[in-house]
Amino acid sequence: MTDRKQQQREGFRADDPTAGPLTTDQGVEVDHTDDSLAAGERGPTLMEDFHFREKLTRFDHERIPERVVHARGAGAYGYFEPYESCAEFTRAAFLQDPAVRTPVFVRFSTVQGPKGSADTVRDVRGFATKFYTSEGNYDLVGNNFPVFFIQDGIKFPDFVHAVKPEPHNDIPTGASAHDTLWDFVSLQPETLHAIMWLMSDRAIPRSYRMMQGFGVHTFRFVNAEGRGTFVKFHWKPKPGVHSLVWDEAQECQGRDPDFNRGDLWDAIEAGEYPEWELGVQLVPEEDEFAFDFDLLDATKLIPEEQVPVRPIGRMVLDRNPENFFAETEQVAFHTANVVPGIDFTNDPLLQARNFSYLDTQLIRLGGPNFAQLPVNRPVAPVRTNQRDGYGQSRIHSGTNYFPNSLGGGCPAHAGADGHAYTHYAERVDGAKIRRRSPSFQDHYSQPAMFWHSMAPWERQHIVDAFRFELGKVDAMSVRTRTVEQLAHVNGELAAAVARGIGVPEPTPAEAAPNKVLSPALSLESLRGDGSIRTRRIAVLVADGVDGEQVTSVKEALTAEGAIVEALAARDGTVTGADGEPYQVDRALPTVASVLYDAVLVPGGPVGTPPTVSDQDAMRFVRDAYRHGKPVGALGSGVGVVTALEPEGVRLSAQFQEVVADQGVVTDTSPGPANGEFLRAFVTAVAAHRHWDRPPAHH
Repeated sequence: MTDRKQQQREGFRADDPTAGPLTTDQGVEVDHTDDSLAAGERGPTLMEDFHFREKLTRFDHERIPERVVHARGAGAYGYFEPYESCAEFTRAAFLQDPAVRTPVFVRFSTVQGPKGSADTVRDVRGFATKFYTSEGNYDLVGNNFPVFFIQDGIKFPDFVHAVKPEPHNDIPTGASAHDTLWDFVSLQPETLHAIMWLMSDRAIPRSYRMMQGFGVHTFRFVNAEGRGTFVKFHWKPKPGVHSLVWDEAQECQGRDPDFNRGDLWDAIEAGEYPEWELGVQLVPEEDEFAFDFDLLDATKLIPEEQVPVRPIGRMVLDRNPENFFAETEQVAFHTANVVPGIDFTNDPLLQARNFSYLDTQLIRLGGPNFAQLPVNRPVAPVRTNQRDGYGQSRIHSGTNYFPNSLGGGCPAHAGADGHAYTHYAERVDGAKIRRRSPSFQDHYSQPAMFWHSMAPWERQHIVDAFRFELGKVDAMSVRTRTVEQLAHVNGELAAAVARGIGVPEPTPAEAAPNKVLSPALSLESLRGDGSIRTRRIAVLVADGVDGEQVTSVKEALTAEGAIVEALAARDGTVTGADGEPYQVDRALPTVASVLYDAVLVPGGPVGTPPTVSDQDAMRFVRDAYRHGKPVGALGSGVGVVTALEPEGVRLSAQFQEVVADQGVVTDTSPGPANGEFLRAFVTAVAAHRHWDRPPAHH
């Protein structure tokens, strides 16, 4: 049990600062906080009631402006450790010694919606990491897409205005399916690569713990000799990359709008610490122009087949925040927070972010001293001549200018020992112009690469997503223009979308050349380490269930790290086949298949299982099946799967036979589940989805 839960059950420790009497902000003890001071029992409230005025004033001012984007988030603390010294290409101290763990704080977020929106909307996800290094704070501010929607930061206000709710009615919340976004997309083909990612299942992650992260931009490593190397950052989750499907995502918004945030919190509280591997793509400076795209273009990625991702370390999140507002809400990330050994490139979108992030923190957090907040405070010493301002918590003394003699010359410039930050020396010249580089003009090749790299089921999900999104657009001219843009990516994609949204199929356009495929982009290649740790598995039970069988299954799957819950038509207990009560974890009306990763139906009375007559149970199994999730059945429970009548799926037909086919694992043998069944079911759950199975009959 965690300290927090122990405190909740037993009361706070005597040495806890909140354990004493209630006081005002000035430390004056208060004996009553339920009634205002008044002139008589029914008289007017008296303004001399300083406790009332302080309490209401503090309440009136306890909100700060929410982030314009990335408003809804979840955060956690942890550590990062490198696998080996990276001195060959960077002098960053936190990337040198495998024995040194660098503390981190990570914030995950959606982008479009406000704080009150849902977790499982179709959206980009933020993945921002603050490294508290010995040389100062380094912020790797990224997303779960490796590319962005625009190339130049001057277009950022336009893109955000377009994707935000419509200005006349502030609808829709947390969604991209509306006219203004698609009007912008249809007129700005540079958005198409990120739009392909947005229409894929990457935009609806199963969990923050099962989500990739990318630095998006091309940065520069600099080693001790001053040699630069271009670098792209990748976070790869240990459990693999897994997503919801759109039908699930929509139901989750009603069943559990905090699905992703709660999943992260619960995993850490349970000691199942999320883990990612940090990898880098390294490009020598002499190869800057060796690609058929521009490295400085944030709408492009480097295919991993051209430049492999080199693993350099791992990150583990092992502690939840103590207070959401003080930590997750007040944390401030900034792309310009870099340390010696990490520098920028001339990416025009990155340059804009380097200005914008600091600017927005100044208004959101009330002034320039937000770096003194505990979650933002560096572990490295801070010595500046910057003083005063809103929120100043330090009491300074001495001089506040440089150079000085009265203060002994302190703080002085860093010495020549190589610890100070030195900007990479790069020659830059040119006429002052407002013009995009011709090397940024290919907007179709990489969206085409993404499309052709997808598995067939992924392509179908992309088509379905376009049909849903554009089907919400009222302006038929916008629908038509968007499809015409898609025709430059792939004619079959454009035609399939057009057929679903009631616009003419576009005339054949000059589609982007299919120069490169990148299998690494498909979820098929990102299934993880084969573990089922933290996967949620539902076991459907009813009166007459084989309690011994259920117990053996739960123990075996729990030993593999899964979270196994027994679900029944009602809370409390069901009566087992042996007449003994069996405890139910949750009632079916309070949950849904979309909240679980797999379902198992145990055996019970010989013949037709009672679950078949339970509409909630059958809908649960049917939804799991059609969403490609693993379905297991034992003994007479196989009759539930048979009732689905899935054509082409082979089931066990006789005793002592285990059959695993397209994620459906069955065994008609009575008694405790045997090892063969459990191994086959674990394998099916580890694969996450099984899209090659035929549809079930309704």
